[in-house]
Amino acid sequence: MLRVAVLISGTGSNLRALLEAAADPGFPARVVVVGADRQADGFAHAEAFGIPTFLVPFREFETREEWGRELQAQLEVWSPDLVVLSGLMRLLPASVVDAWAPHLINTHPAYLPEFPGAHGVRDALAAGVAETGASVIVVDNGVDSGPILAQQRVPVLPGDTEHTLHERIKPVERRLLIEVVRAIAAGDLALPAPEPH
Repeated sequence: MLRVAVLISGTGSNLRALLEAAADPGFPARVVVVGADRQADGFAHAEAFGIPTFLVPFREFETREEWGRELQAQLEVWSPDLVVLSGLMRLLPASVVDAWAPHLINTHPAYLPEFPGAHGVRDALAAGVAETGASVIVVDNGVDSGPILAQQRVPVLPGDTEHTLHERIKPVERRLLIEVVRAIAAGDLALPAPEPH
């Protein structure tokens, strides 16, 4: 059984989908802990499923590296086989990435390498493209630049706003995440090591 830790910053909609999938006895992975860098609404999903949580508030640390050391210490308590970033809106320090990669994955609301960064949906709309997408990647020390594990195109419709487009991307993101976690747990997907930057 693959042990999964999930890190969040917000509502945790991807987390919720993963918890629902993992509640199926036939699913080969279990979420063992949920952590966050701030008091996140997504903790409610963890509590609903009886999953332990931990909080490492970014603002309480002098540097990103100090925050990363505490985050790393909290993760190590749970010995996860895989760490999933589920809307964690903060770049991890290199020490944390190096400790977990390639067993560290993230979702992104664009068809990478198109539109990396924090505003993938907005950037796609601004570029006037006919389609964007969703991706699941291995995290490396770049910005959304790690090896791609799964992705799917999502059309941009006339009149789309950032909100409407993102709402159509989210279900695709959730499904891809669940498929990737299942495939890793079942041994059907080998995680490629990120190339050093």
